Amino acid sequence: MTSATLLPRLRSDLAAARFSVPGLTGLWGIEADAALQRNQRVPARRALAALATTLGRKEPAATLAGLFLLGDPVSRADLDAALPELGATGAEQLGLVVADGEGGVRPIVDLRPYNFIDAHGAGSWWIVSDLGELVLGHPLGETHVLGIGGASRTLSGLMMPTRAGRALDIGTGCGIQALHASRHAEYVVATDISVRALELAALNAELNDIDNIEFRLGSLFEPVAGERFDHIISNPPFVITPRAEGVPNYEYRDGGMVGDALVEAVVRGAADHLTPGGVAQLLGNWEYPGDTDAFERVEGWLTPVAGPAAPSSTLDAWIIEREVQSPGEYAETWIRDGGTRPGPDFDRLYDAWLNDFDARGVRRVGFGYLLLRRPVDSSAPPTLRRLERMPDALGHNPAGLGAHLAECLTAHDWQAQTDDARLLRTQLTVASDVTEERHYWPGQQDPTVMTLRQGSGFGRAVPLDTALAGLVGACDGDLAVGAIIGALAQLLEADEVALSAELLPKVRDLLVDGFLTVPEPV
Repeated sequence: MTSATLLPRLRSDLAAARFSVPGLTGLWGIEADAALQRNQRVPARRALAALATTLGRKEPAATLAGLFLLGDPVSRADLDAALPELGATGAEQLGLVVADGEGGVRPIVDLRPYNFIDAHGAGSWWIVSDLGELVLGHPLGETHVLGIGGASRTLSGLMMPTRAGRALDIGTGCGIQALHASRHAEYVVATDISVRALELAALNAELNDIDNIEFRLGSLFEPVAGERFDHIISNPPFVITPRAEGVPNYEYRDGGMVGDALVEAVVRGAADHLTPGGVAQLLGNWEYPGDTDAFERVEGWLTPVAGPAAPSSTLDAWIIEREVQSPGEYAETWIRDGGTRPGPDFDRLYDAWLNDFDARGVRRVGFGYLLLRRPVDSSAPPTLRRLERMPDALGHNPAGLGAHLAECLTAHDWQAQTDDARLLRTQLTVASDVTEERHYWPGQQDPTVMTLRQGSGFGRAVPLDTALAGLVGACDGDLAVGAIIGALAQLLEADEVALSAELLPKVRDLLVDGFLTVPEPV
């Protein structure tokens, strides 16, 4: 039988077994769930064993969870019962399990449920990837296909849900970003250098009945030469790995280039593969060489270089640095990520990493998110060039950040095209998630500190003075900004022109950050 015949059976069996995120939590409980997040499976095993004893039988979801998440072999009879339409033989034909030599089967892939919420609503899929270190019991192989991790969840949360004709996922891995993009794009092209990754990604698309994704083999933009896209998404292999003998080169995270050159290549290549107004979103690392600020280097990637192969336009950019690590911290993070534990091998790899950073004078490494946009008019200068550091950039509602980014871009464009005279005539409203916080010295009537706080988005906090607090407090959609400033000028006995000059730039910032909104249509 072909996968076209077998996968619908698997899909039906998984649904019937309630092999879902809430279903598994119900089987082994919240504490075992948390332990699995820490790469510890004993609590889950104990919970499943206790459940089987209590019920006097194995639940289908428990059999599947023990097999595919915990890596425990099961009998063919138990798997036939858990997958009645597909059966153990069908699971073997799909490459999910293999005979263990003792009459049972063991997993050769990780298969798990995945839940999410985006602008289109709640959704759930089943995702197949290679077995992790927990089940393997040894460091990962260099061709390992990663499942859903923290970075992939971060990027999917940041993904703007704006409708697009064509989307591109560079370095698709198990295909999770392509699957997310398929919810807002009519057609998705997903690329990877790994044949194995493309096979698993295609399996995931078919398993979840998603048919608008095309998979192509190749590096970076090579498989889409000459093509343009409305939305480019990439969780690229951005890890800065020493190009030295004896250092593992994992396909899922190491791009084979020196330092942060791979992220630079994606940034520079985006301009010639975006449609006018098209957006690219990616994760990345960047180096701090010597006394140079990394943002100086990253900003240089946004400017076309001379020559016939130069990008055709300078990009709009919004770049957020979420974290900065020392070379030692960075090395430890990624050596552990590959499954190497403290010991001689760990020390050898640690030396290789530090030698590589020392040779290039790197003193720190930054991690963050990049949002790039090709201007609609390629001859016009970019209007958006925002590079900021936000250590708690995902501390509030990661699932809604994509929609928030889209709203912020729309607000940025509106205010960039709006002169001060029109802004003064505009009636603004305070966003529904915004609150004002005031602190008083005991016994005093006037506040000593006033802060405007954002409940969603990036959870920003903006300090307020009396004038700005008064303006924001009066933005209820009835009075124009100019009328509010005029009333404040009288109340504060201030010059109205000077007060306007002071407040209007702050109003623009509050619009771009989502604190204030413009009534529809913008």
